[in-house]
Amino acid sequence: MSPLHCTLLVDDDPTTNYLNRKLLEKLRVTDQVMVALNGQEALEMLTLYCRQPTPNCPALIFLDLNMPLLDGFGFLAAYQELPLAERQAIVVIMLTTSVHPRDLERLQELPAAGLLTKPLNSAKISQVLQDHFGWQHPLPE
Repeated sequence: MSPLHCTLLVDDDPTTNYLNRKLLEKLRVTDQVMVALNGQEALEMLTLYCRQPTPNCPALIFLDLNMPLLDGFGFLAAYQELPLAERQAIVVIMLTTSVHPRDLERLQELPAAGLLTKPLNSAKISQVLQDHFGWQHPLPE
């Protein structure tokens, strides 16, 4: 299958962004990886690149839950208010280090397509691609 045109990593930890970017590049699942350091920065990118469809509009977003300025929940609440055209083709997957029952409850009300625990790995990416983009074959480990 052809790679996704663009993936957006939203995390305030530069090391996590670096490792996730390298993994996505190694697996060749996306043509472009963009990075935002918080939810506000990510919303600005979506407004810039997704108002009119462009190759820089991400097909997939990996979104950290805990960040300064605007956390993952705040991003999703604001994302929900974007025009449908800007969000209909974007899959948002939450990434977190822990799964608190209260957070899981909040997520049920927001437009996230899934929740994964960190760290991201090829098996998790493969499952996301199979579930949301119709990829048929697992990625190599």
